[in-house]
Amino acid sequence: MVLNSILLQDAAATGAGASGLSSFLMIVVLIVIFYFFMIRPQSKKQKKIREFREKLSAGDKIITAGGIYGKIKDVKETSFLVEISDNVKIRIDKNSVYPSAEDAQTDPANAEKKA
Repeated sequence: MVLNSILLQDAAATGAGASGLSSFLMIVVLIVIFYFFMIRPQSKKQKKIREFREKLSAGDKIITAGGIYGKIKDVKETSFLVEISDNVKIRIDKNSVYPSAEDAQTDPANAEKKA
């Protein structure tokens, strides 16, 4: 009876070790999948946005995160001076400008005047 007990304990320990290894491998696989489908694309997107903001200069048309269309008049280290209408200028943070500014190239004010 004692021998059966020892053999059963040994079998349980051997099976638990294999199960633990497979669980560990499953967690590693999930982390790798999470990295390639979530973290890596997000870091690429942030890099693209950062490069876009660095390329902006005076005279470029932009649209802010708040939906304000304007033209950059002055570039500072952390902000832009943006003209949103004749003689109306506002200072905005660089982080509030996104790459969707290509849409700002077609100025909605000019489109309304043409219509």
